[in-house]
Amino acid sequence: MTYCVGLRLNRGLVFMSDTRTNAGVDNFSMTRKMFTWQAPGDRMITIMTAGNLATTQSLISLLEERSKSAADRDPSIMREPTMFQVARLVGATLQEVIAYSSPLGDTSGQHFRATVIVGGQIKGGVPTVFMVYPEGNFVEVTEETPFFQIGETKYGKPILVRAYDADMTFEDTVKLLLVSFDSTVKSNLSVGLPFDIVLYEKDSFEIHKRARVEADDPVYHQISSGWGNALREAFVSLPTYKL
Repeated sequence: MTYCVGLRLNRGLVFMSDTRTNAGVDNFSMTRKMFTWQAPGDRMITIMTAGNLATTQSLISLLEERSKSAADRDPSIMREPTMFQVARLVGATLQEVIAYSSPLGDTSGQHFRATVIVGGQIKGGVPTVFMVYPEGNFVEVTEETPFFQIGETKYGKPILVRAYDADMTFEDTVKLLLVSFDSTVKSNLSVGLPFDIVLYEKDSFEIHKRARVEADDPVYHQISSGWGNALREAFVSLPTYKL
């Protein structure tokens, strides 16, 4: 399983992903699920993946291969003029991979499905985030829906819905996401550390900061225990419902 979040702020974009994969309860491993491309002054693109690992690795390999030899290969995410066109290209490539892997080219085959978050900014456009479905179609963040989650989403969503603010600083947003990820880790063994983080500042066209939160990170453990204690204190302070 996987947990990834792509979130839009007034200041820019924040991406976070876990790194755990599993094939059953006794077979866990670690793999990167966040990938970035940038051309300073022109574009910064981040992709996070969830779903069938063979499908997502093939997707990233194709996108990488087609972007490294831009003069000879089309289409390329490094040449698309807008983030909308990048999302279309990622969706088409995902369809291509699933069709190639599926019997009789069935793009709806459950065994090969994957979902992708694509975010970034290209010169002339605004920072944005898309969620791309296995069928190749996609949706974009809005003021009403400013973030997307993929993978194991249900445990980490409540805190995002309650505490998100478009004017949050990067530091507070990372803290918010760490609480969201910690809630997910405590509820599902198939999501785990390390966590990868990318921060993107609006109109910079390059990564503002990249970090990895390891399992022994002291600040993460302070946030985890502090949130647990705060929840218990809040619960105790609530009024008793008399029946």
